[in-house]
Amino acid sequence: MSTLFVNAHVVTMDDVGTEHPGGWLLVDDGYVQSTGSGTRPEADEVVDLGDAVVTPGLINTHHHLWQNLTRARAQDENLFGWLQALYPVWAAIDEEAEYAAARAGLAELALSGCTTVFDHHYLFPPGRSGLLEAEIRAARELGVRIVASRGSMDLGESDGGLPPDSIVEDRDDALAATEAAAQLADGDLVEIAVAPCSPFSVTKELMRESADLARRLGLRLHTHLAETVEEEEFAQERFGCTPVEYLEELGWLAADVWCAHCVRRALPELQYAARRGHRTRPRVARRRRSRRPRGGRLGVERARRPLPGGQTGAARRTSARGAEGADGTGRPQARHSW
Repeated sequence: MSTLFVNAHVVTMDDVGTEHPGGWLLVDDGYVQSTGSGTRPEADEVVDLGDAVVTPGLINTHHHLWQNLTRARAQDENLFGWLQALYPVWAAIDEEAEYAAARAGLAELALSGCTTVFDHHYLFPPGRSGLLEAEIRAARELGVRIVASRGSMDLGESDGGLPPDSIVEDRDDALAATEAAAQLADGDLVEIAVAPCSPFSVTKELMRESADLARRLGLRLHTHLAETVEEEEFAQERFGCTPVEYLEELGWLAADVWCAHCVRRALPELQYAARRGHRTRPRVARRRRSRRPRGGRLGVERARRPLPGGQTGAARRTSARGAEGADGTGRPQARHSW
């Protein structure tokens, strides 16, 4: 069934900035087929939008939906203190709690105009199942496109990591679960990414093997990078290098990677790598203030020039057929993209 939305200011956000004042938008079989102004095409149904502004849906490129359950806890802590306060609480997560948190978080995002959500889910306490399936079910019920990640942590406190040993996984188990999670993708409203959590909760071996697995399966990679001073100090103490240098050593400075935060010195380092001819350029999902409500030392630094390859955020490159998703496929979005 086709629907023609009329009497709208249609902002396509394509590369040339096309807009249609008093325009129309034709949707058929769940996809935007065309936009324009003037002569209207035929459709099964016509909906008058009363001069509303119509834009492509926004794309969220980094989220932790399950953390809706504890969003007001430990707000005065720095990043590491905040995580250490909440790891024991999060350890009790189950399928029911995951579903409730995802419903709430996805609904908030949808109400703000976001139609594609990337969820960086890295918490999978041993013995718990159905967590990714629960958030995917919530997304389908709400009509939101989700890029769900099968993240991981295998570096517990006893080995020098931050999370308690009780919630980290065996490396082989995490990799096997990640490969199995790839089958949850449907090629339309559900995509899967591979996303080990961070340098302070994941071993070198899991970072490398996760990258190998993702590239074998044709999936994108994601992780946290240089969020606070504490993370930078951890990398210098444990690895003898900066977080960006550490990712470079692991083969993660690549076009199939996007990183979250980068509020410390990561952006200038990535720019320098590009200027010296580094062959690959990861993308960045970045909020300059990151965890400002908490007590972490951010040390925010403004980069002089945009990161080559672009910082990802809300949809930028879009057309009448939809926005490029967080998975970078550029496929037309499904019915809720506008």
